[in-house]
Amino acid sequence: MPVASPYLDFKNAKCKDCFKCLRECPVKAIRYENHQAKIIDSRCILCGKCTLVCPQNAKQVHSEAEDVLALLASGKKVVASLAPSFVSSFGVQDFDVMAEALSELGFAETEETAIGAKAVTEEYSRLLKTGEFRNFISSACPAVNRMIQLYYPSALKYLAPVPSPMVAHARMIKKRDPDAAIVFIGPCIAKKREAAESGIIDGVLTFEELNALFERKNIDLGKIEAKTQSEKHSLKARYYPIPRGIIKSFDALPDGYEYVAVDGVKRCAEVLEEVDSLSGLFLELNCCEHACVGGPCRPATRSGAVKSNEDVRRYAAKDIAAPAASVPETDLTQKHPRIILDDFIPSEKDIRAVLAKTGKNSPEDELNCGACGYSTCREKAIAVLNGYADIEMCLPYMRSRAESMSYEIIQNTPNGIVLMSDDFTILDINSRAMRLLGVTEHDVRGMLAFDCFDCEEFISAVTKGKNVSKKRVFVNRTKKYIELSIVLLQEHKVLFGVMKDITDSVEYDEKLNAVKLETLATTDEVIKKQMRVAQEIASLLGETTAETKVALNKLKQTLAPRTEDEE
Repeated sequence: MPVASPYLDFKNAKCKDCFKCLRECPVKAIRYENHQAKIIDSRCILCGKCTLVCPQNAKQVHSEAEDVLALLASGKKVVASLAPSFVSSFGVQDFDVMAEALSELGFAETEETAIGAKAVTEEYSRLLKTGEFRNFISSACPAVNRMIQLYYPSALKYLAPVPSPMVAHARMIKKRDPDAAIVFIGPCIAKKREAAESGIIDGVLTFEELNALFERKNIDLGKIEAKTQSEKHSLKARYYPIPRGIIKSFDALPDGYEYVAVDGVKRCAEVLEEVDSLSGLFLELNCCEHACVGGPCRPATRSGAVKSNEDVRRYAAKDIAAPAASVPETDLTQKHPRIILDDFIPSEKDIRAVLAKTGKNSPEDELNCGACGYSTCREKAIAVLNGYADIEMCLPYMRSRAESMSYEIIQNTPNGIVLMSDDFTILDINSRAMRLLGVTEHDVRGMLAFDCFDCEEFISAVTKGKNVSKKRVFVNRTKKYIELSIVLLQEHKVLFGVMKDITDSVEYDEKLNAVKLETLATTDEVIKKQMRVAQEIASLLGETTAETKVALNKLKQTLAPRTEDEE
Protein backbone atom coordinates (compact mmCIF):
# COMPACT_ATOMS: atom_id res chain seq x y z
CA MET A 1 0.00 0.00 0.00
CA PRO A 2 1.45 3.43 -0.95
CA VAL A 3 2.52 5.55 2.02
CA ALA A 4 0.47 8.71 2.57
CA SER A 5 2.18 12.09 2.37
CA PRO A 6 3.27 13.65 5.71
CA TYR A 7 3.06 17.07 4.07
CA LEU A 8 -0.20 17.11 2.15
CA ASP A 9 -3.54 15.33 2.25
CA PHE A 10 -7.23 15.86 1.60
CA LYS A 11 -10.13 16.36 3.97
CA ASN A 12 -12.27 13.27 3.39
CA ALA A 13 -15.52 14.97 4.28
CA LYS A 14 -15.09 17.45 1.44
CA CYS A 15 -13.58 15.20 -1.22
CA LYS A 16 -16.37 14.55 -3.73
CA ASP A 17 -14.78 11.90 -5.95
CA CYS A 18 -14.55 14.34 -8.87
CA PHE A 19 -11.00 13.39 -10.03
CA LYS A 20 -10.18 17.05 -10.75
CA CYS A 21 -7.04 16.91 -8.61
CA LEU A 22 -5.88 13.79 -10.44
CA ARG A 23 -6.55 15.38 -13.83
CA GLU A 24 -4.42 18.37 -12.83
CA CYS A 25 -1.64 16.44 -11.08
CA PRO A 26 1.32 16.45 -13.51
CA VAL A 27 2.85 13.26 -12.10
CA LYS A 28 -0.35 11.38 -11.11
CA ALA A 29 0.68 11.18 -7.47
CA ILE A 30 -2.90 10.70 -6.28
CA ARG A 31 -4.67 7.44 -5.60
CA TYR A 32 -8.32 6.79 -4.78
CA GLU A 33 -9.20 4.73 -1.74
CA ASN A 34 -12.86 4.25 -0.80
CA HIS A 35 -13.69 7.01 -3.30
CA GLN A 36 -11.40 9.46 -1.48
CA ALA A 37 -8.30 11.14 -2.90
CA LYS A 38 -4.99 10.34 -1.17
CA ILE A 39 -1.52 11.67 -1.93
CA ILE A 40 1.12 9.07 -2.84
CA ASP A 41 4.16 10.47 -1.07
CA SER A 42 6.72 8.52 -3.09
CA ARG A 43 5.40 9.96 -6.37
CA CYS A 44 4.49 13.48 -5.23
CA ILE A 45 6.71 16.46 -6.06
CA LEU A 46 4.64 18.76 -3.76
CA CYS A 47 3.92 21.26 -6.51
CA GLY A 48 0.64 22.07 -4.72
CA LYS A 49 -1.37 22.07 -7.95
CA CYS A 50 -4.04 19.85 -6.42
CA THR A 51 -4.56 22.30 -3.56
CA LEU A 52 -5.27 25.13 -5.98
CA VAL A 53 -7.73 23.36 -8.28
CA CYS A 54 -9.87 21.50 -5.72
CA PRO A 55 -13.42 22.93 -6.08
CA GLN A 56 -14.27 21.86 -2.51
CA ASN A 57 -11.16 23.37 -0.92
CA ALA A 58 -10.36 19.93 0.46
CA LYS A 59 -6.62 20.59 0.62
CA GLN A 60 -4.90 20.09 3.92
CA VAL A 61 -1.25 21.13 4.10
CA HIS A 62 0.18 19.70 7.28
CA SER A 63 0.98 22.70 9.43
CA GLU A 64 4.18 23.10 11.42
CA ALA A 65 2.89 26.18 13.24
CA GLU A 66 2.56 24.47 16.62
CA ASP A 67 6.02 22.90 16.30
CA VAL A 68 7.54 26.30 15.48
CA LEU A 69 5.76 27.95 18.42
CA ALA A 70 7.12 25.22 20.70
CA LEU A 71 10.60 25.83 19.27
CA LEU A 72 10.28 29.57 19.89
CA ALA A 73 9.17 28.90 23.46
CA SER A 74 12.06 26.54 24.15
CA GLY A 75 14.53 29.33 24.86
CA LYS A 76 16.71 28.35 21.92
CA LYS A 77 17.92 30.99 19.50
CA VAL A 78 15.71 30.72 16.43
CA VAL A 79 16.62 32.46 13.17
CA ALA A 80 14.01 33.06 10.43
CA SER A 81 15.02 32.77 6.80
CA LEU A 82 12.42 34.88 4.98
CA ALA A 83 11.76 34.40 1.25
CA PRO A 84 11.73 37.72 -0.67
CA SER A 85 8.28 36.99 -2.10
CA PHE A 86 6.89 38.22 1.24
CA VAL A 87 6.45 41.63 -0.41
CA SER A 88 3.74 40.26 -2.72
CA SER A 89 2.03 38.13 -0.06
CA PHE A 90 1.94 40.63 2.82
CA GLY A 91 2.00 43.96 0.97
CA VAL A 92 5.04 45.11 2.92
CA GLN A 93 7.97 46.72 1.13
CA ASP A 94 10.08 47.22 4.26
CA PHE A 95 12.00 44.16 5.38
CA ASP A 96 12.55 45.69 8.84
CA VAL A 97 8.75 45.69 9.39
CA MET A 98 8.62 41.95 8.76
CA ALA A 99 11.66 41.43 10.96
CA GLU A 100 9.97 43.37 13.78
CA ALA A 101 6.75 41.34 13.39
CA LEU A 102 8.70 38.07 13.52
CA SER A 103 10.56 39.37 16.56
CA GLU A 104 7.19 39.81 18.27
CA LEU A 105 6.48 36.15 17.50
CA GLY A 106 9.72 35.21 19.26
CA PHE A 107 12.35 34.94 16.53
CA ALA A 108 15.76 36.09 17.67
CA GLU A 109 16.84 37.15 14.18
CA THR A 110 15.35 37.38 10.69
CA GLU A 111 17.40 37.30 7.50
CA GLU A 112 16.44 37.28 3.86
CA THR A 113 16.78 34.01 2.01
CA ALA A 114 18.08 36.19 -0.80
CA ILE A 115 21.44 36.11 0.96
CA GLY A 116 21.60 32.40 0.12
CA ALA A 117 20.23 33.10 -3.35
CA LYS A 118 23.10 35.50 -4.04
CA ALA A 119 25.62 32.78 -3.15
CA VAL A 120 23.76 30.27 -5.35
CA THR A 121 23.88 32.65 -8.33
CA GLU A 122 27.60 33.15 -7.83
CA GLU A 123 28.10 29.37 -7.82
CA TYR A 124 25.99 29.06 -11.00
CA SER A 125 28.24 31.67 -12.64
CA ARG A 126 31.38 29.79 -11.65
CA LEU A 127 30.03 26.46 -13.02
CA LEU A 128 28.80 28.01 -16.26
CA LYS A 129 32.19 29.48 -16.97
CA THR A 130 33.76 26.01 -16.88
CA GLY A 131 31.86 25.10 -20.07
CA GLU A 132 31.30 21.58 -18.74
CA PHE A 133 27.53 21.66 -19.14
CA ARG A 134 25.85 21.24 -22.53
CA ASN A 135 22.69 22.54 -20.88
CA PHE A 136 22.33 23.93 -17.37
CA ILE A 137 19.17 23.63 -15.23
CA SER A 138 18.74 25.84 -12.16
CA SER A 139 18.24 24.03 -8.84
CA ALA A 140 16.31 26.66 -6.88
CA CYS A 141 12.88 24.93 -7.13
CA PRO A 142 12.70 21.75 -5.02
CA ALA A 143 9.56 20.57 -6.84
CA VAL A 144 11.36 20.69 -10.21
CA ASN A 145 14.42 19.01 -8.71
CA ARG A 146 12.35 16.13 -7.41
CA MET A 147 10.45 15.83 -10.68
CA ILE A 148 13.77 15.39 -12.47
CA GLN A 149 15.00 12.88 -9.88
CA LEU A 150 11.81 10.81 -10.19
CA TYR A 151 10.66 11.12 -13.77
CA TYR A 152 13.39 12.62 -15.97
CA PRO A 153 16.64 10.89 -15.00
CA SER A 154 18.18 11.77 -18.37
CA ALA A 155 18.06 15.43 -17.31
CA LEU A 156 19.96 14.87 -14.05
CA LYS A 157 23.29 15.52 -15.73
CA TYR A 158 22.12 19.07 -16.51
CA LEU A 159 20.73 19.84 -13.04
CA ALA A 160 23.05 22.23 -11.22
CA PRO A 161 24.88 20.44 -8.38
CA VAL A 162 24.04 23.36 -6.13
CA PRO A 163 21.58 23.60 -3.20
CA SER A 164 18.52 25.82 -3.26
CA PRO A 165 18.79 29.33 -1.76
CA MET A 166 16.97 28.08 1.35
CA VAL A 167 19.52 25.34 2.04
CA ALA A 168 22.46 27.55 1.06
CA HIS A 169 21.27 30.25 3.47
CA ALA A 170 20.75 27.71 6.25
CA ARG A 171 24.31 26.43 5.77
CA MET A 172 25.61 29.98 6.06
CA ILE A 173 23.71 30.54 9.31
CA LYS A 174 24.92 27.23 10.75
CA LYS A 175 28.48 28.02 9.73
CA ARG A 176 28.27 31.29 11.63
CA ASP A 177 26.12 30.08 14.54
CA PRO A 178 26.11 26.25 14.90
CA ASP A 179 23.67 26.27 17.83
CA ALA A 180 21.00 28.35 16.13
CA ALA A 181 17.70 26.77 15.07
CA ILE A 182 16.50 27.75 11.60
CA VAL A 183 12.94 28.21 10.31
CA PHE A 184 12.30 28.97 6.65
CA ILE A 185 9.26 31.07 5.75
CA GLY A 186 7.87 31.09 2.19
CA PRO A 187 4.92 30.24 -0.09
CA CYS A 188 6.08 26.72 -1.01
CA ILE A 189 4.92 23.27 0.14
CA ALA A 190 7.92 21.48 -1.41
CA LYS A 191 10.22 23.37 0.97
CA LYS A 192 8.81 21.30 3.83
CA ARG A 193 10.21 18.08 2.43
CA GLU A 194 13.46 19.73 1.30
CA ALA A 195 13.96 21.19 4.78
CA ALA A 196 13.34 17.84 6.45
CA GLU A 197 15.83 16.13 4.12
CA SER A 198 18.45 18.86 4.60
CA GLY A 199 19.07 17.93 8.22
CA ILE A 200 19.87 21.52 9.20
CA ILE A 201 16.49 23.29 8.95
CA ASP A 202 14.27 22.90 12.00
CA GLY A 203 10.95 23.95 10.52
CA VAL A 204 9.07 25.55 7.64
CA LEU A 205 6.21 28.01 7.85
CA THR A 206 4.21 28.76 4.76
CA PHE A 207 3.02 32.32 4.28
CA GLU A 208 -0.51 31.09 5.03
CA GLU A 209 0.66 29.63 8.34
CA LEU A 210 2.58 32.80 9.21
CA ASN A 211 -0.43 34.96 8.39
CA ALA A 212 -2.56 32.79 10.70
CA LEU A 213 0.01 33.20 13.49
CA PHE A 214 0.02 36.98 13.04
CA GLU A 215 -3.77 36.99 13.40
CA ARG A 216 -3.60 34.65 16.39
CA LYS A 217 -1.05 36.86 18.15
CA ASN A 218 -2.80 40.11 17.10
CA ILE A 219 0.23 41.30 15.12
CA ASP A 220 -0.86 43.96 12.63
CA LEU A 221 1.81 44.65 10.02
CA GLY A 222 0.15 47.94 9.14
CA LYS A 223 0.74 49.26 12.65
CA ILE A 224 4.35 48.14 13.01
CA GLU A 225 7.16 50.61 12.72
CA ALA A 226 10.65 49.22 12.53
CA LYS A 227 12.61 49.99 15.67
CA THR A 228 15.95 49.73 13.93
CA GLN A 229 17.15 50.54 10.48
CA SER A 230 19.68 48.19 8.93
CA GLU A 231 22.36 49.18 6.49
CA LYS A 232 20.79 49.94 3.13
CA HIS A 233 21.99 48.21 0.01
CA SER A 234 20.61 46.56 -3.13
CA LEU A 235 20.52 42.81 -3.65
CA LYS A 236 19.75 41.42 -7.11
CA ALA A 237 18.99 38.00 -5.68
CA ARG A 238 15.68 39.41 -4.43
CA TYR A 239 14.46 38.92 -8.03
CA TYR A 240 14.42 35.13 -7.50
CA PRO A 241 10.64 34.84 -6.81
CA ILE A 242 9.58 36.09 -10.27
CA PRO A 243 10.00 34.67 -13.80
CA ARG A 244 13.56 35.31 -15.07
CA GLY A 245 14.41 36.30 -11.51
CA ILE A 246 17.42 33.95 -11.35
CA ILE A 247 18.65 35.26 -14.70
CA LYS A 248 18.22 38.87 -13.50
CA SER A 249 20.26 38.10 -10.38
CA PHE A 250 23.49 37.65 -12.37
CA ASP A 251 25.82 40.64 -12.38
CA ALA A 252 26.90 39.48 -15.86
CA LEU A 253 25.61 36.50 -17.80
CA PRO A 254 28.37 34.02 -18.69
CA ASP A 255 28.88 33.59 -22.43
CA GLY A 256 28.02 30.44 -24.36
CA TYR A 257 24.40 30.00 -23.24
CA GLU A 258 20.98 31.24 -24.16
CA TYR A 259 19.08 32.10 -20.98
CA VAL A 260 15.49 30.83 -20.93
CA ALA A 261 12.92 30.96 -18.11
CA VAL A 262 10.10 28.42 -17.96
CA ASP A 263 7.37 28.51 -15.31
CA GLY A 264 4.49 26.11 -14.71
CA VAL A 265 4.92 22.42 -14.09
CA LYS A 266 3.46 21.31 -17.42
CA ARG A 267 5.75 23.59 -19.40
CA CYS A 268 8.70 22.43 -17.32
CA ALA A 269 7.77 18.82 -18.13
CA GLU A 270 7.69 19.64 -21.86
CA VAL A 271 11.21 21.05 -21.66
CA LEU A 272 12.52 18.12 -19.64
CA GLU A 273 11.04 15.69 -22.15
CA GLU A 274 13.24 17.09 -24.92
CA VAL A 275 16.19 18.51 -22.99
CA ASP A 276 18.54 15.88 -24.41
CA SER A 277 17.85 17.23 -27.89
CA LEU A 278 18.74 20.78 -26.84
CA SER A 279 22.11 22.44 -26.51
CA GLY A 280 23.56 25.63 -25.07
CA LEU A 281 20.63 26.54 -22.83
CA PHE A 282 20.50 27.88 -19.30
CA LEU A 283 17.06 26.80 -18.11
CA GLU A 284 15.49 28.62 -15.20
CA LEU A 285 12.69 26.22 -14.27
CA ASN A 286 9.97 27.09 -11.78
CA CYS A 287 7.22 24.63 -10.97
CA CYS A 288 4.69 27.33 -10.08
CA GLU A 289 3.15 29.49 -12.74
CA HIS A 290 4.57 33.02 -12.39
CA ALA A 291 7.38 31.46 -10.29
CA CYS A 292 7.41 31.72 -6.49
CA VAL A 293 4.99 34.66 -6.29
CA GLY A 294 2.44 32.13 -7.58
CA GLY A 295 3.24 29.63 -4.82
CA PRO A 296 0.38 27.47 -3.52
CA CYS A 297 0.60 28.67 0.11
CA ARG A 298 0.50 32.42 -0.26
CA PRO A 299 -2.34 34.24 1.53
CA ALA A 300 -5.29 35.15 -0.63
CA THR A 301 -4.79 38.68 -1.88
CA ARG A 302 -6.52 40.93 -4.36
CA SER A 303 -3.36 41.40 -6.38
CA GLY A 304 -2.72 39.01 -9.24
CA ALA A 305 0.46 37.77 -10.86
CA VAL A 306 1.27 41.07 -12.61
CA LYS A 307 0.92 43.10 -9.41
CA SER A 308 2.94 40.54 -7.44
CA ASN A 309 5.66 40.63 -10.08
CA GLU A 310 5.73 44.41 -9.92
CA ASP A 311 5.97 44.34 -6.10
CA VAL A 312 9.04 42.10 -6.20
CA ARG A 313 10.74 44.06 -9.00
CA ARG A 314 10.22 47.32 -7.12
CA TYR A 315 11.53 45.76 -3.92
CA ALA A 316 14.59 44.23 -5.59
CA ALA A 317 15.53 47.33 -7.57
CA LYS A 318 15.86 49.83 -4.76
CA ASP A 319 18.37 50.22 -1.98
CA ILE A 320 16.61 48.87 1.08
CA ALA A 321 17.37 47.92 4.62
CA ALA A 322 18.84 44.46 4.99
CA PRO A 323 20.34 42.62 7.95
CA ALA A 324 24.05 43.14 8.32
CA ALA A 325 24.99 39.48 8.44
CA SER A 326 28.42 38.14 7.74
CA VAL A 327 28.58 35.63 4.91
CA PRO A 328 31.08 32.94 5.81
CA GLU A 329 32.57 30.73 3.16
CA THR A 330 30.16 27.84 2.79
CA ASP A 331 30.05 24.54 0.96
CA LEU A 332 27.62 25.02 -1.94
CA THR A 333 27.68 21.56 -3.46
CA GLN A 334 24.56 19.45 -3.59
CA LYS A 335 23.96 16.01 -5.04
CA HIS A 336 20.65 15.24 -6.71
CA PRO A 337 20.57 11.44 -6.96
CA ARG A 338 18.05 9.58 -9.04
CA ILE A 339 14.99 8.35 -7.12
CA ILE A 340 13.65 5.03 -8.41
CA LEU A 341 9.97 4.27 -7.92
CA ASP A 342 8.97 0.79 -6.86
CA ASP A 343 5.92 0.74 -9.15
CA PHE A 344 4.77 -2.62 -10.48
CA ILE A 345 5.52 -2.90 -14.20
CA PRO A 346 2.64 -4.97 -15.60
CA SER A 347 2.72 -7.20 -18.63
CA GLU A 348 0.73 -6.50 -21.75
CA LYS A 349 -1.56 -9.39 -20.80
CA ASP A 350 -2.27 -7.76 -17.41
CA ILE A 351 -3.02 -4.42 -19.03
CA ARG A 352 -5.35 -5.97 -21.61
CA ALA A 353 -7.19 -7.85 -18.85
CA VAL A 354 -7.91 -4.62 -16.96
CA LEU A 355 -8.97 -2.84 -20.14
CA ALA A 356 -11.34 -5.69 -20.96
CA LYS A 357 -13.09 -5.22 -17.62
CA THR A 358 -14.19 -1.79 -18.78
CA GLY A 359 -15.31 -2.96 -22.20
CA LYS A 360 -12.10 -2.01 -24.00
CA ASN A 361 -11.36 -5.13 -25.98
CA SER A 362 -9.51 -3.42 -28.80
CA PRO A 363 -7.53 -0.19 -29.30
CA GLU A 364 -10.59 1.31 -30.99
CA ASP A 365 -12.50 0.97 -27.70
CA GLU A 366 -9.94 3.08 -25.83
CA LEU A 367 -11.47 6.55 -25.76
CA ASN A 368 -8.53 8.19 -23.91
CA CYS A 369 -10.98 10.88 -22.80
CA GLY A 370 -9.10 11.73 -19.60
CA ALA A 371 -12.28 11.94 -17.49
CA CYS A 372 -10.72 9.61 -14.90
CA GLY A 373 -7.68 11.87 -14.57
CA TYR A 374 -5.28 9.74 -16.60
CA SER A 375 -4.25 10.76 -20.10
CA THR A 376 -4.90 7.34 -21.66
CA CYS A 377 -6.87 4.22 -20.86
CA ARG A 378 -3.63 2.23 -20.74
CA GLU A 379 -2.13 4.63 -18.21
CA LYS A 380 -5.21 4.22 -16.05
CA ALA A 381 -5.04 0.41 -16.39
CA ILE A 382 -1.44 0.48 -15.15
CA ALA A 383 -2.56 2.65 -12.21
CA VAL A 384 -5.27 0.09 -11.39
CA LEU A 385 -2.67 -2.69 -11.34
CA ASN A 386 -0.52 -0.61 -8.99
CA GLY A 387 -3.42 0.02 -6.63
CA TYR A 388 -3.65 3.74 -7.42
CA ALA A 389 -6.99 3.67 -9.26
CA ASP A 390 -10.26 1.73 -9.35
CA ILE A 391 -11.98 0.14 -12.32
CA GLU A 392 -15.06 2.27 -11.59
CA MET A 393 -13.13 5.49 -12.25
CA CYS A 394 -13.83 5.05 -15.98
CA LEU A 395 -16.83 7.36 -16.37
CA PRO A 396 -17.85 6.34 -19.94
CA TYR A 397 -17.79 2.69 -18.85
CA MET A 398 -19.79 3.39 -15.69
CA ARG A 399 -22.33 5.40 -17.66
CA SER A 400 -22.63 2.68 -20.27
CA ARG A 401 -23.02 0.06 -17.55
CA ALA A 402 -25.62 2.14 -15.72
CA GLU A 403 -27.58 2.70 -18.90
CA SER A 404 -27.36 -0.99 -19.75
CA MET A 405 -28.49 -2.01 -16.27
CA SER A 406 -31.26 0.56 -16.37
CA TYR A 407 -32.41 -0.76 -19.75
CA GLU A 408 -32.35 -4.36 -18.56
CA ILE A 409 -34.26 -3.50 -15.38
CA ILE A 410 -36.89 -1.49 -17.24
CA GLN A 411 -37.34 -4.05 -19.99
CA ASN A 412 -37.40 -7.13 -17.78
CA THR A 413 -39.46 -5.97 -14.85
CA PRO A 414 -42.87 -7.69 -14.61
CA ASN A 415 -44.47 -4.27 -14.25
CA GLY A 416 -45.19 -1.79 -16.99
CA ILE A 417 -43.03 1.34 -16.88
CA VAL A 418 -43.45 4.56 -18.82
CA LEU A 419 -41.34 7.70 -18.56
CA MET A 420 -42.55 10.94 -20.06
CA SER A 421 -41.74 14.64 -19.84
CA ASP A 422 -44.17 17.06 -18.27
CA ASP A 423 -45.33 18.02 -21.77
CA PHE A 424 -46.36 14.36 -22.20
CA THR A 425 -43.63 13.38 -24.63
CA ILE A 426 -42.76 9.70 -24.16
CA LEU A 427 -39.13 9.36 -23.10
CA ASP A 428 -39.12 5.62 -22.55
CA ILE A 429 -41.59 2.77 -22.24
CA ASN A 430 -41.09 -0.94 -21.79
CA SER A 431 -42.83 -3.70 -23.72
CA ARG A 432 -44.94 -4.68 -20.71
CA ALA A 433 -46.47 -1.20 -20.53
CA MET A 434 -47.07 -1.21 -24.27
CA ARG A 435 -49.07 -4.46 -23.98
CA LEU A 436 -51.07 -3.23 -21.00
CA LEU A 437 -51.93 0.09 -22.63
CA GLY A 438 -52.54 -1.36 -26.09
CA VAL A 439 -49.72 0.54 -27.80
CA THR A 440 -49.17 -1.06 -31.19
CA GLU A 441 -46.40 1.13 -32.65
CA HIS A 442 -42.93 -0.41 -32.60
CA ASP A 443 -41.16 2.59 -31.04
CA VAL A 444 -43.13 5.45 -29.53
CA ARG A 445 -40.27 7.29 -27.83
CA GLY A 446 -40.49 10.96 -28.76
CA MET A 447 -44.18 10.72 -29.57
CA LEU A 448 -46.94 12.42 -27.58
CA ALA A 449 -48.58 10.08 -25.12
CA PHE A 450 -52.04 11.36 -26.20
CA ASP A 451 -51.51 9.68 -29.55
CA CYS A 452 -50.72 6.33 -28.00
CA PHE A 453 -52.90 5.73 -24.94
CA ASP A 454 -55.31 7.31 -22.45
CA CYS A 455 -53.34 9.85 -20.34
CA GLU A 456 -56.11 10.96 -17.98
CA GLU A 457 -54.25 10.01 -14.78
CA PHE A 458 -50.95 11.50 -16.01
CA ILE A 459 -52.73 14.76 -16.83
CA SER A 460 -54.18 14.73 -13.32
CA ALA A 461 -50.71 14.35 -11.81
CA VAL A 462 -49.35 17.34 -13.74
CA THR A 463 -52.46 19.47 -13.14
CA LYS A 464 -52.54 18.83 -9.39
CA GLY A 465 -48.77 18.85 -9.08
CA LYS A 466 -48.69 15.71 -6.98
CA ASN A 467 -48.23 11.96 -7.24
CA VAL A 468 -51.14 9.72 -8.23
CA SER A 469 -51.90 6.25 -6.89
CA LYS A 470 -54.90 4.30 -8.19
CA LYS A 471 -55.63 0.76 -7.00
CA ARG A 472 -57.81 -0.07 -10.00
CA VAL A 473 -57.87 1.50 -13.44
CA PHE A 474 -59.69 -0.04 -16.39
CA VAL A 475 -57.90 0.19 -19.75
CA ASN A 476 -60.67 0.21 -22.29
CA ARG A 477 -58.40 -0.50 -25.24
CA THR A 478 -57.07 -3.80 -23.83
CA LYS A 479 -59.87 -4.59 -21.36
CA LYS A 480 -57.20 -4.85 -18.71
CA TYR A 481 -57.27 -3.73 -15.13
CA ILE A 482 -54.12 -2.11 -13.77
CA GLU A 483 -52.86 -0.73 -10.49
CA LEU A 484 -51.25 2.62 -11.42
CA SER A 485 -48.69 4.73 -9.56
CA ILE A 486 -47.42 8.00 -11.06
CA VAL A 487 -44.47 9.79 -9.49
CA LEU A 488 -43.96 13.43 -10.46
CA LEU A 489 -40.23 14.21 -10.57
CA GLN A 490 -40.62 17.98 -10.59
CA GLU A 491 -36.89 18.71 -10.39
CA HIS A 492 -36.36 16.87 -13.66
CA LYS A 493 -39.77 17.75 -15.15
CA VAL A 494 -40.48 14.08 -15.66
CA LEU A 495 -43.42 11.73 -14.97
CA PHE A 496 -42.61 8.18 -13.95
CA GLY A 497 -45.46 5.72 -14.24
CA VAL A 498 -45.52 2.16 -12.90
CA MET A 499 -48.43 -0.14 -13.71
CA LYS A 500 -49.22 -3.60 -12.43
CA ASP A 501 -51.57 -5.97 -14.24
CA ILE A 502 -54.32 -6.91 -11.79
CA THR A 503 -56.76 -8.27 -14.39
CA ASP A 504 -56.63 -11.85 -13.09
CA SER A 505 -57.11 -10.64 -9.56
CA VAL A 506 -60.06 -8.47 -10.54
CA GLU A 507 -61.68 -11.29 -12.55
CA TYR A 508 -61.13 -13.71 -9.69
CA ASP A 509 -62.72 -11.26 -7.28
CA GLU A 510 -65.68 -10.80 -9.61
CA LYS A 511 -66.16 -14.57 -9.92
CA LEU A 512 -65.88 -14.93 -6.20
CA ASN A 513 -68.47 -12.21 -5.68
CA ALA A 514 -70.81 -13.95 -8.14
CA VAL A 515 -70.44 -17.23 -6.26
CA LYS A 516 -71.13 -15.41 -3.02
CA LEU A 517 -74.26 -13.82 -4.43
CA GLU A 518 -75.46 -17.16 -5.82
CA THR A 519 -74.80 -18.84 -2.49
CA LEU A 520 -76.68 -16.13 -0.67
CA ALA A 521 -79.68 -16.54 -3.00
CA THR A 522 -79.67 -20.32 -2.56
CA THR A 523 -79.37 -19.98 1.20
CA ASP A 524 -82.30 -17.58 1.28
CA GLU A 525 -84.44 -20.00 -0.75
CA VAL A 526 -83.53 -22.89 1.57
CA ILE A 527 -84.41 -20.81 4.61
CA LYS A 528 -87.77 -19.88 3.14
CA LYS A 529 -88.52 -23.51 2.27
CA GLN A 530 -87.56 -24.66 5.75
CA MET A 531 -89.87 -22.06 7.24
CA ARG A 532 -92.77 -23.35 5.14
CA VAL A 533 -92.08 -26.93 6.18
CA ALA A 534 -91.87 -25.91 9.81
CA GLN A 535 -95.17 -24.09 9.55
CA GLU A 536 -96.86 -27.07 7.86
CA ILE A 537 -95.49 -29.41 10.49
CA ALA A 538 -96.69 -27.10 13.20
CA SER A 539 -100.18 -26.97 11.63
CA LEU A 540 -100.37 -30.73 11.32
CA LEU A 541 -99.15 -31.15 14.87
CA GLY A 542 -101.87 -28.75 16.06
CA GLU A 543 -104.77 -30.74 14.42
CA THR A 544 -103.44 -34.04 15.64
CA THR A 545 -103.18 -32.78 19.18
CA ALA A 546 -106.81 -31.59 19.25
CA GLU A 547 -108.11 -34.89 17.95
CA THR A 548 -105.99 -36.78 20.43
CA LYS A 549 -107.33 -34.68 23.27
CA VAL A 550 -110.94 -35.43 22.31
CA ALA A 551 -110.23 -39.15 22.01
CA LEU A 552 -108.41 -39.27 25.34
CA ASN A 553 -111.24 -37.45 27.10
CA LYS A 554 -113.70 -39.94 25.68
CA LEU A 555 -111.53 -42.79 26.81
CA LYS A 556 -111.18 -41.23 30.22
CA GLN A 557 -114.91 -40.90 30.54
CA THR A 558 -115.46 -44.47 29.46
CA LEU A 559 -112.97 -45.85 31.89
CA ALA A 560 -113.96 -43.70 34.84
CA PRO A 561 -116.02 -45.65 37.57
CA ARG A 562 -119.78 -44.91 37.79
CA THR A 563 -121.48 -43.50 40.94
CA GLU A 564 -124.70 -44.96 42.51
CA ASP A 565 -126.72 -42.09 41.23
CA GLU A 566 -125.44 -42.67 37.74
CA GLU A 567 -126.46 -46.24 37.99
